[in-house]
Amino acid sequence: MSDTGGLREHKKQQMYRKLSDTAVELFLDKGFEQVTVADVATAVGISKPTLFRYFPAKEDLVLHRLADHEGESARVVAQRPCGCSPLEALRCHFLDGLARRDPVTGLNDHAAVLAFHRLLYGTPSLVARLYTYLERDEAALADALGAGTPGIRVRLAAGQILAVRRILAQENWRRIAAGQSADSLHDEAVAAAEEAFAQLRAGLPRYA
Repeated sequence: MSDTGGLREHKKQQMYRKLSDTAVELFLDKGFEQVTVADVATAVGISKPTLFRYFPAKEDLVLHRLADHEGESARVVAQRPCGCSPLEALRCHFLDGLARRDPVTGLNDHAAVLAFHRLLYGTPSLVARLYTYLERDEAALADALGAGTPGIRVRLAAGQILAVRRILAQENWRRIAAGQSADSLHDEAVAAAEEAFAQLRAGLPRYA
């Protein structure tokens, strides 16, 4: 029974990936506004209502690429080693992402990643939908910081932390989009991250 359930879930996740990958490819080729949900469903060989069972909004087809990172900051805080502060855990995680050229840090100059970023940040409806994801991340991080009982101070702290990470990533992406390579920018990106987390430690000593 459990094997059947596991296989069903595996097939479901495969369909999520197939729909998202097909949609992103079509959007990059023809433009987000020029491709309909029906076009994506036809390309995959399913009906439009079936597609909506996987993705309730057209924008979610694109943002599924970020699904693995949703709630990531909260997980880093919740799973941090004993004796490690929340801010130190998040700092180390971000620096590790820079070293790995994780696209979510903005420090990645692969052509496909740059094309995806242009699609995401160049489409107003995608940017608007992205904030829904960011709000969920903020709520999850506040929950982790507040040990399940986040108040306004914890929510403000979570918002500040995620704003710093977002701004660092956007600045890295902006400079790479302007022509810098990820390798040449790495040291400056690390220095900027160190300065940003130092400011967070000064402003949020409770989490440092």
